Amino acid sequence: MLARQRQTTILERVRAAGGVRVSELAAEFGVSDMTIRRDLETLHEQGLLAKVHGGATLAGPGSTDEPGFRAKSVRQSTEKSAIAAYAARLVRPGAAIALSAGTTTAELARRLVEVPDLTVVTNSLPVAEILHVGGRPDQTVVLTGGVRTPSDALVGPLAVAAIAALHLDLLFLGVHGISERAGFTTPNLMEADTNRALVAAADALVVLADHTKWGTVGISSIVALDAADVLVTDDRLPPDARRVLDDRVGELVTVPATRGAE
Repeated sequence: MLARQRQTTILERVRAAGGVRVSELAAEFGVSDMTIRRDLETLHEQGLLAKVHGGATLAGPGSTDEPGFRAKSVRQSTEKSAIAAYAARLVRPGAAIALSAGTTTAELARRLVEVPDLTVVTNSLPVAEILHVGGRPDQTVVLTGGVRTPSDALVGPLAVAAIAALHLDLLFLGVHGISERAGFTTPNLMEADTNRALVAAADALVVLADHTKWGTVGISSIVALDAADVLVTDDRLPPDARRVLDDRVGELVTVPATRGAE
């Protein structure tokens, strides 16, 4: 096996398990500990993992790090497009739905501009703009008030109060991370409150999250995994994640996404 192939496999192991040990990798690949350490050093220099004593773990930001909307919109764009295309099929004319903030929900909004008689409640400035500019005249878009976050979400007491008075058919929720222990999470405390209000207002919850969200934990949990009626993700979700999510969410949907550079 070439070094690049081995490093790709190592990175997949880290993403799936959250960490790896040098000794176990050396035995698996039939190479020396030094060879594995060089592989880990290469991946560490590329910012893809973090070296620790005896192995490596996922390289990632802190639990309160919140990238801006523009920065997130270029990540996993192929996967997000496939997820949004599937989610759009769940929306019926005349429905009252909510779209939380997020780049995947914004991608969904682009696919809803031609749905007739649709009411959309959102705390996302990009989602509201997409539907305002391109939507049908018989659509109603309700934008909550609140404090603007780096990801262009409106959050806080004003947003929560506005949402609390509503009754919605369906919520499409974008999340920062998914964890067996922590459930669906966000790096913003006020956004967690706002998202919980959206969940409470909706009859059904559909979570939209690409495979990279697995194993990422933000500072605040939104809801537990079993709160999701449907989780739509892509087919690069690790096998261990599939086993957990199949057991915990109402329905796990994995959509095919064309492989490409991330």
